[in-house]
Amino acid sequence: MNNRFYKRYLMAFTLLSTLGSCSKSFLNRPPEDNIVDVNFFQTSDQVMASTAPLYGLVWFAYNDKAANGIGDGRAGVLMSGSYQVANIRMQTTDVTPEVYSAWSAFFNVIAQSNMAINNVTKYTAATVSQNVKNTAIAEGRFMRGLAYTYLVQNWGPVPVIEDNYKLVTDTSVTRNTVESVWGFIIREMRFAAANLPATPVQKGRLTKWAAEGMLAKIYLTRAGLGGNGTRKQTDLDSAKWFAKDVIANSGAALMTNYEDLFLTKNNNNSESLFALQWKYDGDWGTQNSVQAFFAYGSEITGFQDGWGADIGASLDQLNLYSPNDKRRKATFMFPGDHYSYIHQSVDDPNNLGKKIIQELQVPLRSNSDGKYNTRAWVKKYVVGRPEDNDGKVTQQHTEISTYMLRLADVYLLYAEAILGNAASTADGEALKYFNAIRKRAGVTENNTITWDDLYKERRRELAMEGQAWNDLLRLHYYNPKKAIDLVNAQDKGTYKIVPNTETNATSWTITSDQPAQYPVTESNFLLPYPAAELTAAPNLRKPPVPYSY
Repeated sequence: MNNRFYKRYLMAFTLLSTLGSCSKSFLNRPPEDNIVDVNFFQTSDQVMASTAPLYGLVWFAYNDKAANGIGDGRAGVLMSGSYQVANIRMQTTDVTPEVYSAWSAFFNVIAQSNMAINNVTKYTAATVSQNVKNTAIAEGRFMRGLAYTYLVQNWGPVPVIEDNYKLVTDTSVTRNTVESVWGFIIREMRFAAANLPATPVQKGRLTKWAAEGMLAKIYLTRAGLGGNGTRKQTDLDSAKWFAKDVIANSGAALMTNYEDLFLTKNNNNSESLFALQWKYDGDWGTQNSVQAFFAYGSEITGFQDGWGADIGASLDQLNLYSPNDKRRKATFMFPGDHYSYIHQSVDDPNNLGKKIIQELQVPLRSNSDGKYNTRAWVKKYVVGRPEDNDGKVTQQHTEISTYMLRLADVYLLYAEAILGNAASTADGEALKYFNAIRKRAGVTENNTITWDDLYKERRRELAMEGQAWNDLLRLHYYNPKKAIDLVNAQDKGTYKIVPNTETNATSWTITSDQPAQYPVTESNFLLPYPAAELTAAPNLRKPPVPYSY
């Protein structure tokens, strides 16, 4: 493969590694005179510092926009007239920005994981314990395997790369088959599960339970590969085993209040199994930037960002929530909603030209034309102003962690693995964990569970967490017609939301203004390779071959 494709991923790692430390926060920068070379890996702190960038910085280009554009926009969770419309309307091309940013981010994760694994393996001093060394290597292999789960699901055959140094001289690397990529991923995650600690060495660090939770999802997805309507039972059994081990033995627990999951003060809570870690006051790329794009206005961020006035839930997504579902308010804002923990700047009615700060009451009407709102604005990952977050917000920078896996997800994976190829299940274990999620949401519990029940529950529970598209891809592996039909039926058109009263609204009428459906075919279920990479790496056009590992 063309060298240009990889060299940019090799250049940055030394600089990126200086961002890690095992001090108060493992994301803090160590002393500037620490040189990350063969002399660096002399202590446990230095070894663990070398993997710290894998927890955030290398994922930034994906988290910034692509995670929600691809993960939620393509899945029908979002609608907008101006933001990521190519993804939302299923018109993604090889020059759609999120295609390149996601692809490059994943290969950045892989390259820098490879470098970390290589450096820790070669240069760690003999005085550092083998457990520390194994933990750092397992972190790298977890991250590398996770990046490949996104690549193989979204692009199909992709090149498996374990050593970026070889690529400087080797131009023969090509794509590998989907089946062999999944085999590689499972190898990586099983190593991680065997070598990561049961309790994190620092808050926010990986554990074996994160790896086992990911293995549950990986096996559940691979179970449908080439299934022609059914899923492979041995993979379903593996998914069930790993999910149950996490549930029974990790010590993780659901947060009592769903809305509390998305407060900065609750980063790395009891439900979080793996989350990206961010700093509000670090260099560009070390922060969570999502609030800047989703907050509906600067009055709730305190800065000149908050560009999300044209972004909201799709009508298809809103139709999934019952009136009592607490997850709606935690995920999308309705006019008149009150958030006591977020504040807004508004005109002082008693002092023209002055502003006052008050608890957030979501505006009832549009500022531009005075009509009722035509968006259920995004709430999830919108955390508010500096004063709402102990000062830890600046322009386009917040510190809220990005969930990559939480216990509620594992509960639903477990229930789906139990359901397997059956039309429905009344299995007590499946119902216990499925209904635990519904009970927290304040909605009625089920007596039986179907695939459709699980799909809709995942849409409600994990909306705006970049998961919904992967759920459709998992379905598409074994039932492509159903996946296509689901996407074709989605309404991503405009609507208006009218509260039942203009003060203290408790119910709303949502009326479709102009339905909009964007038909898809089989070809829409893989993303195109980025145009820039096809030019730089012509081997991407060659037929894939199995990867030997």
